[in-house]
Amino acid sequence: MRLTRYSDYAMRVLLYLGQRPDRLCSAAEISKAYGISQNHLMKVINDLVRTGYLASVRGRRGGVRLAMPPQEICIGAVMRHTEQDFDLVGCSTCLVASACGLTSVLEEAVAAFLGVLDRYTLADVLARRGGFLDLLNVDTE
Repeated sequence: MRLTRYSDYAMRVLLYLGQRPDRLCSAAEISKAYGISQNHLMKVINDLVRTGYLASVRGRRGGVRLAMPPQEICIGAVMRHTEQDFDLVGCSTCLVASACGLTSVLEEAVAAFLGVLDRYTLADVLARRGGFLDLLNVDTE
């Protein structure tokens, strides 16, 4: 299973902000830290603000921060939001899907995948990552 770049960027934003709970961060700062397109990142950030994962402050000293504590952000819920669908193969357009035994097996596999993600919060992931800021070589102030 492969997640989209959109989900990857969403998780990067959440991880970055989760490591900096006491301040606002700009899209330019996050983009620079990860070496990714600021334009693409802005789409993700706007979506995460619209859905309530992030809070934004406009203006010269504005930026974004987590809108809720990391322990309230379920990784499974984020993935369900950011992914278009989880079809491993095109069963929905297959002519023999109703008679195929593989369809139910694949659905079970996706349910298991999401079930594991549902067991973790952003706080859990942050705790596992330790000091990943050192890897990014960015200032935490």
